[in-house]
Amino acid sequence: MLNLVLLMAIQGADPASGLMVLRTNSLLDRVKVLASDEFEGRAPGTPGEEKTVRWMADQFRSIGLEPGGADGTYFDRVPMVGVSSATEAAVVRDGRRESLTFPQDFVAWSPQTVPTVAVTNSEVVFVGYGVVAPEYGWDDYKGVDVRGKTLLMLVGDPPIPDPADPTRLDPKMFKGKAMTYYGRWTYKYEIAAAKGAAAAIIVHETGPAGYPWFVVVNSWSRERFDLEETVGPQVQVASWMSLERARAVLGGAGLTYETAKTMAIDPHFQPRSLGCSVDFSVSNQVRHIQSHNVAAVLPGADPAHRDEWLVLTAHWDHLGRDPKLTGDQIFNGAEDNATGSAGLLSLAEAFKAGPAPGRSILFLSVTGEEQGLLGAKYYATHPTHPLAKTLANLNMDGLNTWGRTHSVAVVGLGNSTLDDAVIRFAQGQGRVVVSEPMPEKGTFYRSDHFEFAKVGVPALYMKSALDYLGRPEEWGQAKSNEFTDRDYHKVSDEIKPDWDLSGAVEDLGILYQVGWTLAQDPAWPVWKPGSEFKARREAMVPPNR
Repeated sequence: MLNLVLLMAIQGADPASGLMVLRTNSLLDRVKVLASDEFEGRAPGTPGEEKTVRWMADQFRSIGLEPGGADGTYFDRVPMVGVSSATEAAVVRDGRRESLTFPQDFVAWSPQTVPTVAVTNSEVVFVGYGVVAPEYGWDDYKGVDVRGKTLLMLVGDPPIPDPADPTRLDPKMFKGKAMTYYGRWTYKYEIAAAKGAAAAIIVHETGPAGYPWFVVVNSWSRERFDLEETVGPQVQVASWMSLERARAVLGGAGLTYETAKTMAIDPHFQPRSLGCSVDFSVSNQVRHIQSHNVAAVLPGADPAHRDEWLVLTAHWDHLGRDPKLTGDQIFNGAEDNATGSAGLLSLAEAFKAGPAPGRSILFLSVTGEEQGLLGAKYYATHPTHPLAKTLANLNMDGLNTWGRTHSVAVVGLGNSTLDDAVIRFAQGQGRVVVSEPMPEKGTFYRSDHFEFAKVGVPALYMKSALDYLGRPEEWGQAKSNEFTDRDYHKVSDEIKPDWDLSGAVEDLGILYQVGWTLAQDPAWPVWKPGSEFKARREAMVPPNR
């Protein structure tokens, strides 16, 4: 990319005028609105959605951005189907039937959009991590026919020890410590369906999953959404099982959980019947809704390049409300992701106040992230502007609420030349760029930028690191753990009295400078060698673009 000073000279403009509008008070004020009880937890297909998308559109309008929806409004319809499943389950072994208790033992739902679903007398087969990864020479199925069966699989990637140092993971296998897409629950249900399984059960373990059991319960025991147009096979029942119950199921087959994990990292592992069957009985309530992405445009000022696009994203949705709870029923989602949505609006203000960008910028507030990145997926497969004309995606999800940091973290550092721009502008703040602190959580695959990456568009997901100024070395990690344990996907994700958004403002300043540079620079960002998205992009956009 061109040096920013040179760009300023070329454009005759100073982007610092845009940076001036990034203020902590306006950011917090917007978070307060989005995370208020009035917005009812911002779930798709609820009055909370109607209030949220209307408010986001009004904010974009007041900033002075043009409507960016396909029909000339600020709204892009995202057709979804919602399924609320009430599920009973039992394990049958040697003629003895043992019912599973929800939510202590399991959480299950059916993606089938029919009133009732039954999986009866389905043999349970342990398939290790349930992964087929040709590039790593890995196949957990070994050609075994699992059609109609129920697959029990471990969460995460196969943790293959490094032959040179068994205390570490092999960096040549599944990216070592970092999670690949093979470790995500989405992949595991997809491969189970492709193999013809009737049901799939993922064993929950807090470390590899990246969150405790209550997150599974809060996230998956309520209405689940998918895109109306979703195609391809799906299992009849998708389920999570608690670690304690999985130990009992494996124990009935003479296996400890630790033994099963050891078996599963052997490349010669063979699927193993557990000598039991499972019955699922599911009652579904199905409804079809029109959810919405909110889209606003700042047109480019350069006639030769205004049809080229930079897309900024943050998801507006959260988990809504749960009337079964006593006391507080609203999942306000203050950090996740009222902060990111407020940040998107702050950046819109900055770009509007600063010098006009040469290229056009689309500000996209997306729906259904908590349901599987649905709003971003819908845009990526139904783009309002051609992907071949889309330079990059800059995504925000959960801004820093605990103060300034020495470093800034890039999720998936090393994937694209966007990282180089982050490094340059972080240096201008006296900061350095580091990799995400816990890559084993699979964060790269858990937010909306991933849907842009999947279709080849270079994507950036940036967060503050955990080395907070004026704090002990371990303080940041402790705060992160505290949020995961206490607030993540719980009704307690609310604004806290000790919030300090100064670090979030610094991060937004970097994103603004990266975005402004992209909007002027003749060179397009590219995926770096070794990225799994590079070939897809180069098939769409020539490398010398």
